Amino acid sequence: MTRPDTSVIALVLANLIPVFGVLYLDWDVGSIVVLYWSENLIVGGYTILKMLVTGGKGTPFLILFFCMHYGGFCAIHGMFVLELTHFAGASGIGLPPATWPGPLYFIQMFINLVLQILRAAPAEFVWACVALIFSHGVSFALNFIGRREYATATMRQLMNAPYKRIVVMHIAIIAGGFLVISIGSPLGLLLALVALKTGMDIMLHDRSHREPVKPATAPASRNAPKGE
Repeated sequence: MTRPDTSVIALVLANLIPVFGVLYLDWDVGSIVVLYWSENLIVGGYTILKMLVTGGKGTPFLILFFCMHYGGFCAIHGMFVLELTHFAGASGIGLPPATWPGPLYFIQMFINLVLQILRAAPAEFVWACVALIFSHGVSFALNFIGRREYATATMRQLMNAPYKRIVVMHIAIIAGGFLVISIGSPLGLLLALVALKTGMDIMLHDRSHREPVKPATAPASRNAPKGE
């Protein structure tokens, strides 16, 4: 019998928190979709940590580039999510104007968005984010460090991984969110949305931490002639 993967167990437990929120805290689709958007920030933070562990030439520059590019990407995505859900009355178009120069504009826009969400979020929302930080931390410790994934990781792979996750995950989540909003946030559909995200999380986790298939080595034939 295969031993259950501890990181998958932590992932499933963290994903059960929105179920508790829907059943006992009156969370609506806005709370759930914004929480899942917030998880992108957690993934980005662990990506920076992975880049530091992997190291190599030009690491500080690559980390700065990732912060600007990924921060801007998440900020624009987050503004769209706020406009879609009006989470706790917040709106993406209500953000204060960014004044930082050049590409740093995207980092400031990202910080403004995060601060607006934190001001609007209830206390239990923050605890849900803490649970997601713990879940991704377990995966980082057991897989990236414990299974020495850092030894074969490249900067390009590390920087591309969060974008792939956002595209796969949030096309499904936002499409489901539109459906839930149009019908009026019924309990069954909210729970189905959480179940969809949990299933996709497990699928993406399995894909990203799958053991590489090693080519089989053909056994030497007993009748093969010995070398001279």
